[in-house]
Amino acid sequence: MPSLTTSSFSTLRRRGDERVTFAVLAVAVASFVMLQSLVVPVLAQIQVEYRTDQATVTWVLTAYLLSASIATPLVGRLGDAVGKRRVLVVALALLTVGSALAALAPTIGWLIAARVVQGVGGGVMPLAFGVIRDEFSPARVNGALSVMASLTAVGFGVGIVAAGPVVDTLGFTWLFWLPMIATALAGAGALLLVPESPVRTPGRLPVLPAVLLAGWLVCLLLGVSQGNVWGWGSGRVLGLLVAAAVLLVAWVRVETRVPVPLIDMTMMRQRGVWTANAVAAFVGFGMFASFGFLPQFLQSPVETGYGFGASISESAALLLPSAVASFLVGFVTARLVRRLGARTVIVAGTLGNAVAFASVALFHDHTWQLYLATTLQGLSSGFVFSSLAGVVIGAVPAHQTGVASGMNANIRTIGGAVGSAVMAGILTADVLASGYPSEQAYVVGFLVLAGAMALAALAGARIPDSRGQRTAGALADADNAELGNVPAAPAR
Repeated sequence: MPSLTTSSFSTLRRRGDERVTFAVLAVAVASFVMLQSLVVPVLAQIQVEYRTDQATVTWVLTAYLLSASIATPLVGRLGDAVGKRRVLVVALALLTVGSALAALAPTIGWLIAARVVQGVGGGVMPLAFGVIRDEFSPARVNGALSVMASLTAVGFGVGIVAAGPVVDTLGFTWLFWLPMIATALAGAGALLLVPESPVRTPGRLPVLPAVLLAGWLVCLLLGVSQGNVWGWGSGRVLGLLVAAAVLLVAWVRVETRVPVPLIDMTMMRQRGVWTANAVAAFVGFGMFASFGFLPQFLQSPVETGYGFGASISESAALLLPSAVASFLVGFVTARLVRRLGARTVIVAGTLGNAVAFASVALFHDHTWQLYLATTLQGLSSGFVFSSLAGVVIGAVPAHQTGVASGMNANIRTIGGAVGSAVMAGILTADVLASGYPSEQAYVVGFLVLAGAMALAALAGARIPDSRGQRTAGALADADNAELGNVPAAPAR
């Protein structure tokens, strides 16, 4: 049965209350993103609780990112095929079950497996974007997408900030119980309140491409994360990296030949898509690595010569201004994009990130210097994330919304997983007698992140100039939309 066009289904669909739909989607997205970061400041405590080593406990984060990287495009494609609301409910159910399993985990292996289940819920990102594209009025789509996209940055920061108080008052298992409650409520809300879009892209699920995608990602991340443990010249690490390269090539070739690809490589070659994906990869590389290791920097003892001996709550509080700034930027980005173009906004954001990471590397003797740098990083990331969603969705037809936005979110997650592994490799390569990384290792690490942001700016400079252009499809009337009309936006 052929899919309905945007114009034909606009008069047929059952439109729900957009404010209610937006609220449900916001809770779903925020819960998923927070699950990425809530464990970051407490990895050391988890290591002690389960009596394991640092290399193993790192997989509590890596397994989640890896699972989300594999599941996100597949779930997005499934939503395009059988219904976004239906698949959104399933994804939220998996997040709920995975969170309960993590809270009850008796061993580190159980906890890592539970994190894999949680990661499958990564499909909430493309599904949420797709529901907004299908169900919101054209005048409100761009603004709603900007605010929703900003939640991906602010949710990560809020998760880190909230981790300390939650652990101090309730215990670390509540890092999973609280998201379980939120995702269960969001799932019920999605089932009862979010309308199902009649837009469909029928077809079989691309199982072989998904398997190959999983294969090269597992090999790459395992090789990068274990490089310092096994030795970068060891047969196991070299074998994994070679296998990753071979499987990557095989994945690309299969995607170009199968009748139903997981990722439409023709779509991926479009300038608006590949440039946005390149920016997402580099920004994810920097954001996940910085948020993941800056708390450890602050928690290091004063005796190291650079640390502040901060508690979990104190180190997490440093990122609060960053999270707030990132979220607030989402309310003005749509207007800036209309005036300046997405390219200008994104390049400015990536360069701001580069300056912020370089500042952390070179100026970290006082906490005010770090507050200033992380606030700049939050503002800059907010500009980038709030703009990328519109670039990708505006570059593809309506029936590819789910898979295109899903791949963009997925590439950011892949970048984050690689960035965290690379940063860990840099820090563990230069360790003091006390077992803590040296100050020079942190300097090198954050300069590497600044370099990644510079590469993101180069990619952003290739984004098509959107000024003076009208967006095709469901976004055609959004150029003149006011952000004050976005559901759940504050009254002006």
